[in-house]
Amino acid sequence: MSTPHGDPEKSQSTRADHKAAKAYAKATRPWYKKKRWWAAGLLLIIVIGAAGGGAGSDDSERTASENTSQDSQSEKPAAQEKPAAEEKPAAEEEPEMTSGQENALEAAQNYLDISPMSKDALIQQLTSSAGDKFTPAQARYAAKKVY
Repeated sequence: MSTPHGDPEKSQSTRADHKAAKAYAKATRPWYKKKRWWAAGLLLIIVIGAAGGGAGSDDSERTASENTSQDSQSEKPAAQEKPAAEEKPAAEEEPEMTSGQENALEAAQNYLDISPMSKDALIQQLTSSAGDKFTPAQARYAAKKVY
C-alpha cells in the first residue's frame, strides 16, 4: 500500500532528522547568540542604569540651600533697615514641605522622567496601591508642583 505523498515512515524519519539537526545546531551555538544571555544582559543594563540614575546625592542641593540661608542671615541687618511696607508678609511665603510631600514630589519627578503622563494619571499612580500609596493630598501637591 502506497500513499500518494510517498512513504509515511520515510517522511516522519526525514522530519525527525530535520528536527534533530536543528536542535543540534541550536545547542552548539555560541553563548552570545542565545536569547537567554541577551535577556539577562539587557536586564543587567536596565538595573545598572536605574541604580546609577537614582544614586545621585542631594548634597549639592543641600549645600546650595545652606549657602543661601547663610547669605540671607548676613543680609538681615540691612533688610531690617528697610521699611516694613517693603517686606513680604509671612502669609505670602511658601510653607515648608512635609516629608510626605517631598517624597511624593520626588516620586512624581521620577515617574515623569520614565514616562510622560497626564496630571490625573500621575495622581492616580502616586495614590495607587500598586504605586507609592501616597495620600491624595500629597499626590495633588506633587502633581501641582511638577506641572
